[in-house]
Amino acid sequence: MKSDTVMGPLMIDLAGTELTPEETELLQHPLVGGVILFDRNAGPPAQVAALVAQIRHYGPELLVAVDQEGGRVQRLRDGFTRLPVLARLGELHTRAPEQAMALARELGWLMAAELRSVDVDISFAPVLDLGAANDEVIGDRAFAPEPDVVGKLAAAWIAGMQQAGMAATGKHFPGHGSVRGDSHLMLPEDPRSLEQISASDLRPFVQLIEQGLPAVMAAHVVYSRVDSLPASFSRRWLDELLRGELGFEGAVFCDDLCMAGAEVIGDIQARASAALEAGCDMLPVCNNHEAVISLLDNWRPGPPDKASGERLAAMQGQTFRPDPRRLQHAREALEAMEAGS
Repeated sequence: MKSDTVMGPLMIDLAGTELTPEETELLQHPLVGGVILFDRNAGPPAQVAALVAQIRHYGPELLVAVDQEGGRVQRLRDGFTRLPVLARLGELHTRAPEQAMALARELGWLMAAELRSVDVDISFAPVLDLGAANDEVIGDRAFAPEPDVVGKLAAAWIAGMQQAGMAATGKHFPGHGSVRGDSHLMLPEDPRSLEQISASDLRPFVQLIEQGLPAVMAAHVVYSRVDSLPASFSRRWLDELLRGELGFEGAVFCDDLCMAGAEVIGDIQARASAALEAGCDMLPVCNNHEAVISLLDNWRPGPPDKASGERLAAMQGQTFRPDPRRLQHAREALEAMEAGS
């Protein structure tokens, strides 16, 4: 992508395994900058590659994304390696830290290599949340309850992703792991002070931002002693703290605007405007076709932001050809871990 290209701020989803005539028009709308895939879009790798090729035909500069964390959050499964929950690596780290680090790097590479092979740009991974309180939401999606272990294993995972030509997205800033409540279903609240959050959940983000983390996804969580707004709509979190104090220069993805945790802001247009004004670069709108149409027909954001476009352009996948020997090695290493070796 050319560095001066401005990308639309909306990331939309698709109905099935092939584009519909309506979707070919939606992908060409100037407000659309990305597509997120779900399991309903996914067959074997050849089918996914064909769908992405269709997307590229109508929107060659669109970002194509998927949630491919592993465990219960892995959208592409048929013909793709079934990745373990990240907590397995944390468990291994307690017994064999170096082995866990090496395996994290290989699995990050394997996940990204398989996705880049079908021309998917990014997986929204890894999870940087702490595996502490909310087993029903984050739980084993996190590497570990300890911030330092999360930071180390995530750094290794990200290094593997980078080797396969994929930029990482740390989620859910500034940390969803220590609150109860699922932001898909409600608006969770974290009543701790900024000092308490900084001493725990924020630490993996700080560590990886210092190492050049390319992107974060903001949480639909209210940290009520820091700001009354969810972090995903908060200039305090995204502008003052993330970009200002932490010096983050990468892309900011909002969490899905159709989640219940976003409803406090208002209707879909109000949510999109608030997220953009707070500092988000791209806004996923998922599993709600009416919301997508409403935004494309009625929402009029301000002038395109060149800096935002450059941050998003940096998330495009790099040219990559996987080494079959490394693929085999990574899969064998995973099998050995699953077998308890």
